[in-house]
Amino acid sequence: MSINCFHCLESVPNGFSAHVVIDNKSQPMCCIGCQAVAQNIIDQGMTDYYKYRTVQAGKVEQLVPEQLAFIKSYDNEDIQDEFITTNDNFSEVLLSVEGITCAACAWLIEKQLLSLKTVKRVDVNTSTNRAMVQWDKTATPLSEIITSLAKIGYKAYPFQSDLEAQQKQQTAKAYIRRLGVAGLMTMQVMMFAFAMYFGMFSGMDSNFEQYFRWISLVLASPVILYSALPFLSNAINGLKAKQLNMDLPVSLAIFGAYGASSYATIMNVGEVYFESVCMFTFLLLLGKYLEFRARLKASEFTANLQKLLPLTARTLDANGQEHIIAAKKLKLNDIILIKAGETIPADGILIKGKTSVDESMMTGEHLPVNKFINHSVYAGTVNHDGIIEIKINKIGQSTLLNQIIRLQHNALTKRPKLVEITDKVAQWFVAVLLIFASVTAFGWYQIAPEQAFWITISVLVATCPCALSLAIPTALTCSVANLTRKGILIKQAHVLETLSKITLFAFDKTGTLTQGRFSLDAVDILSEEYTKNQVLEIAAQLESYSEHPIARAFSQYKVPGHKLNDIQLHPGKGISAQYNDTHYAIGKSGWFNSKKTNAQATLYINQQPIARFYFVDKIKDDASTLINALHTHKLTCHMLTGDASDAGQRIAKKLKLHSVQSGCSPKDKQTAVEQWSTQGEVVAMVGDGVNDSPVFASAHLSIAMETGADISKNSADVVLLNSDLASIEHLLIVAKKTRRIIKQNLTLSLLYNGSILPLAAMGLVAPWMAVIGMSTSSIIVICNSLRLLKL
Repeated sequence: MSINCFHCLESVPNGFSAHVVIDNKSQPMCCIGCQAVAQNIIDQGMTDYYKYRTVQAGKVEQLVPEQLAFIKSYDNEDIQDEFITTNDNFSEVLLSVEGITCAACAWLIEKQLLSLKTVKRVDVNTSTNRAMVQWDKTATPLSEIITSLAKIGYKAYPFQSDLEAQQKQQTAKAYIRRLGVAGLMTMQVMMFAFAMYFGMFSGMDSNFEQYFRWISLVLASPVILYSALPFLSNAINGLKAKQLNMDLPVSLAIFGAYGASSYATIMNVGEVYFESVCMFTFLLLLGKYLEFRARLKASEFTANLQKLLPLTARTLDANGQEHIIAAKKLKLNDIILIKAGETIPADGILIKGKTSVDESMMTGEHLPVNKFINHSVYAGTVNHDGIIEIKINKIGQSTLLNQIIRLQHNALTKRPKLVEITDKVAQWFVAVLLIFASVTAFGWYQIAPEQAFWITISVLVATCPCALSLAIPTALTCSVANLTRKGILIKQAHVLETLSKITLFAFDKTGTLTQGRFSLDAVDILSEEYTKNQVLEIAAQLESYSEHPIARAFSQYKVPGHKLNDIQLHPGKGISAQYNDTHYAIGKSGWFNSKKTNAQATLYINQQPIARFYFVDKIKDDASTLINALHTHKLTCHMLTGDASDAGQRIAKKLKLHSVQSGCSPKDKQTAVEQWSTQGEVVAMVGDGVNDSPVFASAHLSIAMETGADISKNSADVVLLNSDLASIEHLLIVAKKTRRIIKQNLTLSLLYNGSILPLAAMGLVAPWMAVIGMSTSSIIVICNSLRLLKL
């Protein structure tokens, strides 16, 4: 009798002897690798892994010196720039982990890594086989984390989209292999079944009938022991973990029917149903494969973002000579040449030339964006129509594209409460199903014993709650993919759920409802000694040393002039400088004891006001459309602005806002939002995301306009990468549509289970019909969710 390895469940080779004491019992191991991993699990105090795993562990291979050396290479700083980012003194890496098969694997990985004192947080996504690890890399090298996972049987490496695609391809091939075996054998068994049925009516010799039964048993065995084996493994290990998973009723049906038919063949009594078991397995696998393909379609957009990056880049040396290198070898401050039609390989600043860039991968907007010297350009965007040179300022995980990928992964890893509830409901549903199936079997054995077995199998299969478990996750995945494609980055898992409950929108003014770009509206000359052009040139010369938003309005008037001396910034007042014996200054009205006016800036020469400047910050074209749309949704709209002028009142009146509070400090905004919340309002705050962190923390939902490459540090729940207010309406529509889709999915799955259960119990549903019904319900739920991709 063969002995199976306790760790990986594979057969122990003849003559090999290795054991590990687990729960005071010596357990066999098939190799030194499994022995080392199992011993490490026990030594770390994680014996519960063997109680909670739901599928077998993978075969362990010990790390050889070459592999250890390769893992050690991940500690190279230049290489780490490609996949590690650092925030708040902690580093973060997204790892692809081979061998994750169930929730117990996620628990074991988290437990193992968190045992390292420098690891702050671990998030494992069992559906994508990825783990996000946050730790102090100055105290613990990345190679130690990867080696730590290898010790418990998991091969890990920094996430690469190509490797993930290869893994999914292998999964698809495994499905096809199992489907092929099941399909081929099902056809053969069906032929013998027809022959036996035909022979019964024409006096077939009993020896031939028994011969056909034995052949059917042989042909059906690969289907059951290979194609259907994953269902049984999941069910058995689920029971070991004291969990009732959805593979349990399916396994009872498949292996129960196979066992009964095998008994009938060996003992030469009763009927055999090998053809039904084979067809049942084939249809079940086909349904699972179609489900896998549909889920793959739902997530492919988020998985393929990194593939937008080119493989090579064209660098320029000090002599202006071109060199083509691998894009991964680019370094900070490298100068690269981008020709028309080429994809930009890294984030940088335009230093030569002008062009237009397609940023649709980031913003969802296909209209080209004009780029001039000192403008930022981003990796993955496409240069349209100019030859440009850029200086690299962000590489690896610091690029905007990789920040989007990482933040999106975080949003999908954290599961909303509703998902956790449905998972628990599905587990309880399985328990109720098993009880109901037992009652059905008992009842039918009293009425018609020959039908009891197959009716019970139909009940087990038809009511499996697969569709219920898929109802919410597939809808959320499709919604996130849709919004990312439109330039709306979801950072928190609760966003779509919270949006459907919002009752009040609060807006910042500058840069949110307005363009955030001041333009000169009027100039009031106070001295006959100076012309309009002269005061504009002097003002532009002074403002060129300032970072204030108003300073940008003067940039077009700057001309080469005399170099100013003794330049000083005066917080809350303005900027001053000296040229020869003349003192220049520009700043707020009332400076140097002058008369206060409503001018936003005043030019002073030798402390005397010479000219006053009036600016306008235009309302965004789509602001009025958004506010009207929100009113249509019966939402109230308010403004919280730090601008103390009457500009806020004018804009609020023009946009028909319900209220406006001017001259607000960050604390005032926070107080206003908290007051609305105490009144029962569910508040969404929309701001620029730079100085709105306090109010963002108080709002139920926070939405920030585009903040460039700093989005990972932004405290907002949602970031609008295109700074387009119309995106908020789309976000609201998608959230409400997602809620409707989830309700539809839950209703469809519950109606199906509720209606099929009595029909199956009454013997009106054949086993093959039950398989089709179960698979169809899951596929319908997924296809219904896929509609969210088309909004």
